Amino acid sequence: MRHQTAIGAAALAAGLAVAMSVPATGATARTTPAKPNPRTLAAVSADTFVAAKPAEFMKAPKDTIFRTNVTSGLRGLQYVEYQRTYDGLPVYGGDIVVTTNADGGVLSTSVNQTTTLNVGVKATIKAPQAAAVSRAKVAKVDTVSTPRLTVLAEGKGRLVYETVVTGHQKKMGETKLHVFVDAKTGQVVGTFDDVRDAADDRSFYHGTVDLSTAATSMTDPSRPGHQCGGQGGSAYTGTDSAWGNGSGTNLETGCVDVLYAVQKEWDMLKAWLGRNGTNGNGRGFPSRVGLSDVNAYWNGSYTNFGHNQSNTKLATSVDVVGHENGHAIFQTTPGGSSGGSGNEKGGMNESAGDIFGALTEHYMNEPSTYDPPDYLVGEEVDLVGQGPIRNMYNPSALGDPNCYSSSIPSTEVHAAAGPQNHWFYLLAEGSKPSNGNPTSPTCNNSTVTGIGIQKAGQIFMGGLNRKVTSWSHARARVATLQAAKQLFSGSTECNAVKAAWSAINVPAQSGEPAC
Repeated sequence: MRHQTAIGAAALAAGLAVAMSVPATGATARTTPAKPNPRTLAAVSADTFVAAKPAEFMKAPKDTIFRTNVTSGLRGLQYVEYQRTYDGLPVYGGDIVVTTNADGGVLSTSVNQTTTLNVGVKATIKAPQAAAVSRAKVAKVDTVSTPRLTVLAEGKGRLVYETVVTGHQKKMGETKLHVFVDAKTGQVVGTFDDVRDAADDRSFYHGTVDLSTAATSMTDPSRPGHQCGGQGGSAYTGTDSAWGNGSGTNLETGCVDVLYAVQKEWDMLKAWLGRNGTNGNGRGFPSRVGLSDVNAYWNGSYTNFGHNQSNTKLATSVDVVGHENGHAIFQTTPGGSSGGSGNEKGGMNESAGDIFGALTEHYMNEPSTYDPPDYLVGEEVDLVGQGPIRNMYNPSALGDPNCYSSSIPSTEVHAAAGPQNHWFYLLAEGSKPSNGNPTSPTCNNSTVTGIGIQKAGQIFMGGLNRKVTSWSHARARVATLQAAKQLFSGSTECNAVKAAWSAINVPAQSGEPAC
C-alpha cells in the first residue's frame, strides 16, 4: 500500500523541519549537516509546487490532492506521484506526476486531467444493481467486489460505480475485470482488465545455472516478493537448493527458467535503468507455472506461465518472462495499466512487455547455443508452431502495424504494440544498423541513427516514470523527449528520440521540448 500525504500547509511545514545537532559542551563545536535525502527534497518541493498552482493541476474546490509515492530514477531524477478525491470520492484519472532533480528542483509535470471537475455525487441507481450489471460482463464469475462510488475524470466528471469481477471469460482465460457503471443511468461506460497475457540448477532454456534461492524453497531472499511454484500459489520446496531436471515440460525446471530470467531482469533494471526492483520500491511479485493453456499472463498480482501448442515446452523463455514482468513494471509506474482511449494504452502496455524482454535478453547477452539477444518475441517457445509472435524491427512481417495511425486505439492490443516496438528498435539500433542487426523500414522514408539499447531503455523508463492514466503515443513522445533532455547533456539523444517517433508517424506535439 502506498503512503498517502495530503497537500496542505501542515504537511509542508512538517516536511521542511530539519533536526539540529546541539553540542553537549562549549558553544564552539560544529557539526556538518547531513545531506538531505533527494526523495525528501522532491516530496517537499513537489508538494509546494502543486499547492501553489491549483489551476495548472485542474484542482476543483472539492478536490483533495494527495501524494502517493516517490520513485527514484537515473541521474538523481525523482518522480513524485499524486492522486485526488472529489467531494470525498476517489477520482479515476485524476493522477499527476511531478519530476524533480536531486536537489528538488521541479523539471516537468504530467497531468492526466484536461478539465476541472464539477459533478454531482448523488447516485440514482443502487449498488446491487451496479453489481449485477458488472457481473454480466464475465462469463464464469468467481467473486464480485462491493461497488464503490467513484468519479471518472472525463470532461467535468462522471459519477460511476467501480466493481471488480474475477473469473473466466469464454476463450480468454482468467479475468480480473474492473467495470464502471454510470451511477445515474446504470449503463456500463468503461472496463479494464488487470490480467495481461502474451502470449548446480538445471533450466531448459539456459542449461545449468546458479539461482539465488532459499535453501529448501524456490523463493528469492535477495529480491523480496519473487518466488515460483505451482497453481496453488505456494513456492516449490525440496530437500536442498538444487532445482529442476532440464526437461522442457518439468514444472520445477520451468520455475528455474522463470526465476533465472526474473533475477536477470531485476539486475538489469538496477544496473541499466536505475530502478529499485520490479515495483520500483525494492519488491517483486510471485510466479506460477503449470497453467493449462497455450498462454502466459500477468493478472495484477502474479505472473502465470503455460506451455506451447505442441506441449513440448513451457512458455518460460527470457523474453516471455521479461514480457510478463514488464506488465508488472508498467502497472507500478505512475498512471498504472488501466485507462486510456480504446486499446492504445493497452497496446503500449504490451509493447512495454516486449521492450523489457528485449532489454533483459541484451543485458544477459547469452551465446547462440541458448537465447542470444534479439528483437523477436517468443521465438524460443514457438508458441503456436509459427516461430516468433512479434517482430520489433519490422512488426508488419508478422501482420502487425509498423506505423501509428488513428486506427491504433481500435486495434487488438497485441497488434497495437507494433508502433511503439518499432519506435524502440529505431531508437536503439537505427534504421540501418552497422552492428549486424536487421534493417528497419521507416514510415516516412527517413534514416534514423540509433543510440544503443541501454540509452534507449533509460529514455523509455524515464517516459514511463511520467506516465498518467490516459497514456498515448503522443504523450509518450513528449515524456521521452523530456527524459532524454534531463538524462543526457547533449542533443544527440533528444534528436534521436524525435527522429524515431517521427519515423513511425507520431508527429511533433504542442509543448514538447526543443533539442
